[in-house]
Amino acid sequence: MTRAKRRRIAGLASITVTFLATSSAPTPLYTTYQSQWGFSDQMVTMVFGVYALALLVTLLSAGRLSDHLGRRRVILVGIVVQILAVATYVDAHSVTTLLVARVIQGVATGVTLGAVGAAMLDIDARSGAVANSTAPGVGTASGAVISSFTVQWLPAPTRLIYLIFVGILVTQLLWVTRLPETSPRHRGAWGSMIPQLTIPLQTRRPLLSAAPVLFAVWALAGFFGSLGPSLIAQLVHSQSVVAGGAGLGVLAGVAAVTTYVLRQWPATRVMVTGTLALSAGVAVVILGVATSSWVVFFAGTTISGVGFGAGFQGGMRLVAPLAHPDQRAGVLAVLYMISYLAMGVPAVLAGTAVVHGVGLAHTSYFYLAGVIVLSVVAFVKLVTMTKLPSTPVRSIQQSREANTR
Repeated sequence: MTRAKRRRIAGLASITVTFLATSSAPTPLYTTYQSQWGFSDQMVTMVFGVYALALLVTLLSAGRLSDHLGRRRVILVGIVVQILAVATYVDAHSVTTLLVARVIQGVATGVTLGAVGAAMLDIDARSGAVANSTAPGVGTASGAVISSFTVQWLPAPTRLIYLIFVGILVTQLLWVTRLPETSPRHRGAWGSMIPQLTIPLQTRRPLLSAAPVLFAVWALAGFFGSLGPSLIAQLVHSQSVVAGGAGLGVLAGVAAVTTYVLRQWPATRVMVTGTLALSAGVAVVILGVATSSWVVFFAGTTISGVGFGAGFQGGMRLVAPLAHPDQRAGVLAVLYMISYLAMGVPAVLAGTAVVHGVGLAHTSYFYLAGVIVLSVVAFVKLVTMTKLPSTPVRSIQQSREANTR
């Protein structure tokens, strides 16, 4: 792969990083918003979940647009909408404004993630698959950590972090205008917006194997993004914003490092490692909650981060490179739909349970036990499979040859 292609993949991956960072940036701010506007813990999970819902609806309707309109055009629109979302955060003055910002952000992310991911696969299938699985962890971790430190020590905590992201997004917008198009236009753009799940035949079996892993890892991310700050505050006996955002930051940060370290392993081996690490790590997290030990809790979070990174990377690498060029955005849309459905729905249900008297600790036990069950199911499914493609590059090359004939 040439240096120019590496730079393009890195630039595109940075867009995913920025989008996921802006989505996790509000997490450390929820307690600040609560103190200013006086809304409940259940509303916190609603604010968290409405983003995932908007993203899911957008993926379902617009996730395949770049397969028809081209990658660059769709990415440009997505960045513009994201700038609008971030600007709404800057001027947020009520929980209603916050909800509106989260909805706009979900739409922007849903439009853009599939197009960016498909463009990276267009440039290079293997490197693009690794970038697709690494960038979300980097973005989620950096957003939570940077936002935490900004809120704790810098002025204008509910505005400054978003102004920083506006500057980054404008820079990326200008860069994309000069990016070569990687996918030709095809007819059927309007028809592609009719909600449907398009799963190409060659990706169906790998997708069924990857789905439980993807659901488990992103359900855990939803836990740390919604209930995590309140739980950590109880464990460390502090309302520190940095401490509250540390759970999601550690989980996603370790996941990003793991994704890079294991990039040369076969996808199925990475996924099996992920399910084992996730089960073990979540069990340690439960022990930390039960013993009220923040040290044990964060040790489990670190192990879980390995499971998150390995599970997500393995699932992405197992499925995404098998899609033909004109199917890539659609397949990535399905993968992200599974991920964000897992992140949003359990978090909202957990928040409702806490508000209705189940209790934060007991809700955490049930939630985390569910993640372990999913991990075990995924592990059993993986080790009992008789045949799975582990190197999809050949099928991609064959499809390219067929398209040039």
